[in-house]
Amino acid sequence: MELSLEMIRSEIQRAGDYKQLRGIRDQLHEEFEGRLLLSTSIEWNRELNQVHDLLIEKAVGLGQEKVRQEGGGDPPVPFAFVLFGSGGRGEQTLWSDQDNGLIYGVPANFQIEEQAIVYFKLLAEAVSELLMQLGYPPCTGGVICTNEKWRKPLNGYRSMLHEWMQDPHWEHIRYLLILADMRTVFGDKGLVTAVLDEFFDYVRKHPIMLEHMLHNTLHHKISLGLFGQLIKERYGEDAGGVDIKYGAYIPIVSGIRLLAVEAGVKASSTEERILGLMKTGFVEEEIAQDWLEALSIALKLRSFTPFQLEEGHYTSRGKLSADGLTKERISELKLCLRIGNDLQKYVKKSVHKEIEKG
Repeated sequence: MELSLEMIRSEIQRAGDYKQLRGIRDQLHEEFEGRLLLSTSIEWNRELNQVHDLLIEKAVGLGQEKVRQEGGGDPPVPFAFVLFGSGGRGEQTLWSDQDNGLIYGVPANFQIEEQAIVYFKLLAEAVSELLMQLGYPPCTGGVICTNEKWRKPLNGYRSMLHEWMQDPHWEHIRYLLILADMRTVFGDKGLVTAVLDEFFDYVRKHPIMLEHMLHNTLHHKISLGLFGQLIKERYGEDAGGVDIKYGAYIPIVSGIRLLAVEAGVKASSTEERILGLMKTGFVEEEIAQDWLEALSIALKLRSFTPFQLEEGHYTSRGKLSADGLTKERISELKLCLRIGNDLQKYVKKSVHKEIEKG
C-alpha cells in the first residue's frame, strides 16, 4: 500500500523521540526508492522533499523540547530554521546532508541578546544532533546551524550580506549564492524574506554583481566532450561512471538560479524558478520547457546514483556507476547535457546583456 503524504505527516507528528523518527525515515527511504521508477522525477522529488521538511520540522520541535527540559527555557525572540543548498531548493535526494542555518529576531536589549546567543546555540546543537541521529550527516563545508556564521540575528545576517556584496571575491560570492537558495522550514518566514529582499534589491541596483556571480556559476562544466561524448570518471571506484551531481545537476540549477536573481524571481526551487522566468516573459516557453526536461532527467539520474550507509548516515558520491549507464540512460543523459550546455551559453549572454544595459 502506498502511503499518502497525510499518513506520513501524522506518523511523523506522532513520533515521540528520535528512535521512532529514525524508524520512519528508514521506512520512507525504502518506500521512495520503490516509487522512483513509477512517477515523474519532478513530482517524486517534490513529494520526497515534503517528507524531508516534515522530518526536519519535527527535529526542530523536539530540539526545542530538549532545550526546555534541560532548563534552557523558550526562544527569547522569534526565529527561522532555514535550509540552504538542495534543501533550500527543495531538491534533496534520499541521502542529502545537513545544509542549514538559523536566523532570529533582533533582540530589544543587551540582556535579551545574551539570552538569545545562549538559547540558539543550545537549540542548534540539539537539532543538529537529532538530524545526525536521523541519518543526515553534517555539511562538510560547515554550512550548518552549529557554525556561528550561519546562526545570527537578522541584523547580523544583513551586515554579513553587505560585507560579501561590497567585497565580491570568490569565497564571498560563493556564500551569496548559498544564501540565494535559503528557505524557511520552521518558524518566522519574514526573517528570510527580509534578507532575500535586501539581496535582490542590491543586485538590481548594482548589476555588476551578476558578472561576479557568473564566474562562480559557470565554474562546474557540463560533462559533455567537444564531439558530444560523455566525459567519464577515469580513476577509482567510480571509473567509467559519470559525475551526475557536478557534471549535470549543479551546472543546471546554478545557471537557473543566476537567471532568477537577474530577473528578480524570488522562488527557491529550480522548477519554480523556471516557471517564474517563463511567466514573466524573461524566457520563451519552448526554452523553459527544455530546461524543465533537463532538470527532470538530472534529478532522476541523481537519484539513481549508488548510496551507502556510513556510521548510520546516508551518503552518496553523486556518480552514476558504469553499470548504471544503460543505453536508455545514456541517451537521456546526453539530451540533458546538451540542454545544460545551451543553458550555460544562454546565462552568459543574458548576464552580459544586462550589464551593458545597467
